[in-house]
Amino acid sequence: MALARPYQSFFLSRPNHALSPTSSGICTSSCHLNNALPILSSKNYARVQRKSVVFAAATDESSSNEAETDNGTRGKGLFSFVTDNPSSREAIQLPNEPAQDGNVGQMIYQIENKGRDFGSYVQAGDFSWFVRETGFKTSSNGAVVFLHGAPTQSYSYRDVIVKMAEIGYHCYAPDWLGFGFSEMPEPGDDFAYTEEAYHEEFDKLLTQLGLDSPFSLVTQNPSRLVKLGILNGPLTASATLPPVFQQLRLPFIGEFTCQNAVLAERFVEKGSPYVLELDDADVYRLPYLDSSAPGFSLLAATRKAPIKDLASRIANGFSESWNVPTIVLWGEADKYLPSSEAVNFANSNRDVINQVILDGAGHLPQEDWPEKVAEGLNSFLGSR
Repeated sequence: MALARPYQSFFLSRPNHALSPTSSGICTSSCHLNNALPILSSKNYARVQRKSVVFAAATDESSSNEAETDNGTRGKGLFSFVTDNPSSREAIQLPNEPAQDGNVGQMIYQIENKGRDFGSYVQAGDFSWFVRETGFKTSSNGAVVFLHGAPTQSYSYRDVIVKMAEIGYHCYAPDWLGFGFSEMPEPGDDFAYTEEAYHEEFDKLLTQLGLDSPFSLVTQNPSRLVKLGILNGPLTASATLPPVFQQLRLPFIGEFTCQNAVLAERFVEKGSPYVLELDDADVYRLPYLDSSAPGFSLLAATRKAPIKDLASRIANGFSESWNVPTIVLWGEADKYLPSSEAVNFANSNRDVINQVILDGAGHLPQEDWPEKVAEGLNSFLGSR
């Protein structure tokens, strides 16, 4: 199932939409969901709002390679492509003294065990998936599957799935093949990185997890879908892709872009009013730092996604013929897409689609405000 979000997250199946990491943020469940999202009082989640003036050094504190001034302009320099946000800036400023395996080896050693909270490996078909799981099969409110989008990983749902488990849900959040900590098959003969290939392997994973009942993810059978939740993503024909995905589709530039080790954390922060804590930035960075495989997986998935076809498929798939109760939880502070995306999408079929705007949350609301996302999903899933 899918919506068109060639990068964000999503939770489950569809009639005529694509299901792959280049899809949008969707959540589906065999439980019951509701439309009203109570306003939550938020803790700032230990995030810091962006500063108006920042300076970044490559390795020498005395040499500034990038500066962002009060008017938002940035200085140009050799390292400007990796130093335009605070966590990335900290990431490349390792101690000057070399580690045994050099600075990159030192960074990998320091962060390689981070970010595997609630996760284990599940063999499904020919591939090994990394799947986070909270709650129990006997949880009173049923099961919910959370699917991330490119270029991130299931780690973005770490707090949401804990909160959902606390209120009685059994949660799964897998890393897509080629992303996060799941297996990284080589593009080509090993894995095609097409919608069809992802559909086939994801169905095998659902079977292995025992999710044939009470609901099944069968993309050709929307009647199995009880309710659907969508997070920020391009939902209308007027939506534009974030620049990184436009770059990935360009010859040569895409090959260069996909090997940027801080690509994922930069993507998260550029769509948000907050910066990541360094421990969280480490986790988003680790797969891309440890191997070239995640970057080439992202490149293959992005280039094979039917971008031009997505807008019409979304419009057709969620038109008046769509009868599955759906909610859009939209981070209002999204720096990639305006809130009008959610409103216009909901207006296309108000009988079954509603939207809730989450103040203070950005492009990945599950990262910025997990409390609001969990509250909204529980309210929606719990409705009759």
